[in-house]
Amino acid sequence: MKISVIGTGYLGAVHAACMAKIGHDVVAFDTNSARVEALSNGQAPFYEPALDELLSEVLSTGRLRFTNTAEDAISDAVMHFICVGTPQLPGSDAADLKYVNSAVALVLDHANCDSLIVGKSTVPVGTAQGLQATVASSPNGYQLEMAWNPEFLREGTAIEDTLHPDRLIFGVVSEYGEKLLMDVYSSIIEDGVPYLTTNLPTSEMVKVAANSFLATKISFINAMAEICEIADADVVTLSRALGYDDRIGRRFLNAGLGFGGGCLPKDIRAFGARAGELGASDAVGFLREVDKINMRRREKAVSVAARLVGGNFLGVNVAVLGAAFKPNSDDVRDSPALNVAAAMHLKGASVRVHDPKAGVNARSQFPTLTYCDTVTDACANVDLVVLATEWEEYRTIDPVSFRSLVRNPRLLDTRNAVDREYWTNAGWQVYALGRGALKC
Repeated sequence: MKISVIGTGYLGAVHAACMAKIGHDVVAFDTNSARVEALSNGQAPFYEPALDELLSEVLSTGRLRFTNTAEDAISDAVMHFICVGTPQLPGSDAADLKYVNSAVALVLDHANCDSLIVGKSTVPVGTAQGLQATVASSPNGYQLEMAWNPEFLREGTAIEDTLHPDRLIFGVVSEYGEKLLMDVYSSIIEDGVPYLTTNLPTSEMVKVAANSFLATKISFINAMAEICEIADADVVTLSRALGYDDRIGRRFLNAGLGFGGGCLPKDIRAFGARAGELGASDAVGFLREVDKINMRRREKAVSVAARLVGGNFLGVNVAVLGAAFKPNSDDVRDSPALNVAAAMHLKGASVRVHDPKAGVNARSQFPTLTYCDTVTDACANVDLVVLATEWEEYRTIDPVSFRSLVRNPRLLDTRNAVDREYWTNAGWQVYALGRGALKC
């Protein structure tokens, strides 16, 4: 089956490669010529484990091509995946749908056979129905209709999440749409992956509801961490105890610096904005508090760091380990780690940042910070080390050898990533967010 993919950002590039991997002929379109050229050479313009290898593999089969000509991608394709961004509108919590609307318009302009337009982007509920009305009234002349097949990718495990997802959701308006989607995903369905067929609004709701639930769970345990820090309780033990309850589960109960990235923050805000448009703002009013709790964790980390170095940052050298919003990614959008680093810099600290993959992106966002190529360079002669992104190489740092690098052996573990007792025995003053009252 020939498939087109509109948009080759994080979602589109991964989806295109994975669809080619399972046997489809895929042509992916993007207006960004440099990105198209890089992807055509098997080089992803962002970091995702194993993606370069997958691109090279499927490009060599001839089943995957990248182009900046829309007609090349769309002509003769029987399915068109819309994988463009839905950023937050400037000055608003709502989602900006201009890229989605433009992508659908491109398909209507160039489709030359009966085909299905499948949205994968995260959109406000009701978007797909509006697009279906546009498609149905198009003078294109072929049988075209909308479907929605939301993505559930996690940066760092995106290939696995595409090829072996927890579930597939098909939002359709006809049996025609359902059959085409089942054909495209037949090999994945045959592997036993569950799928649900529903209407367009429900399929959109699945994605935003899932993200809202995950954000709520993260902020819940971080709210508990706030209490633990006052009551001298341990949020790590609390999380473990809660996780033994099958009704709650252990996943996403890791207290720390909170969530960031290009999805959860904007998606919960857009959901709240859309609920307001529908007259149901009270139903998701709690998401505003979820957002506030999340942002408070960054402020908490900065205030704790100040206390650890004596009350203010003037003349203080700080190493921040991590710039990406999560490990195994180079994504610095709304990164808690960078936010904390920048806040300490503004308060007078000399801040040096290290990240295994996100240094270039971080420098473009916060050029006034100092970036180091190695962890040892970042930590040399510092008064405080802040572990802000839980990369594996930071978890395995030897505190004994690092003790001689720093001026003052203090560690603020914002992700509860290291063995606190081991570091303390090596001569470090260690504080981890949520693990009792700060005594200094």
